[in-house]
Amino acid sequence: MQIAIIGSGNVGGALAQQWIKAGHTVLIGAKMPLSEKNIQLATKIGEDRFTSIPRAVSQCEVLLIATPPAVIFDVIDQLGDVSGKVIIDATNSVRQKPEPYDTVYHALADKTNAEVVKCFNTTGFENLLNPVYHDEKLDMFMAGDSKTAKKVASELALDVGFGTCYDFGKTDKVQLLEQFALSWINLAIMQGQGRDIAFRVVRR
Repeated sequence: MQIAIIGSGNVGGALAQQWIKAGHTVLIGAKMPLSEKNIQLATKIGEDRFTSIPRAVSQCEVLLIATPPAVIFDVIDQLGDVSGKVIIDATNSVRQKPEPYDTVYHALADKTNAEVVKCFNTTGFENLLNPVYHDEKLDMFMAGDSKTAKKVASELALDVGFGTCYDFGKTDKVQLLEQFALSWINLAIMQGQGRDIAFRVVRR
């Protein structure tokens, strides 16, 4: 797939590295000149993968949004025509909502004609870089109305190395998925369990 990543912090950078390893074409939509953080990522994946947001979007069929929620409206203004494209929202609005919307997913669903899905938001970037614990693959989770976007997100989750990408439900479960992310944040950071923890569905 041709994937444009908007937001090259820890989450976007981790997914870029994993998807490149899996054989996908990845472009990073970023401001020019590159920030120090982007330069660090460029040393790992190549500076030629960095371009402007509009150019990255125009060349790709799948977009990953991994920016702070507050800047989503500026991002949307730069996306251009995204009709028929898949947008994966990997953000969390548990601390700051993109008013008047509850989540970035809801803003994207309302203001674009893309196929939108929430995914890759429920764990730390360390688990995106290595989703295997003691030879067992971790699980990923997604939510949203678009079957097309969910199919793409599930395939990309498996390409990262996750065992299964579970469907949390439709749009009404997007906020629940963000609360699930907050549960990881609570355990890992607030309760001091450390970032090397993760979720996996097990059956008796």
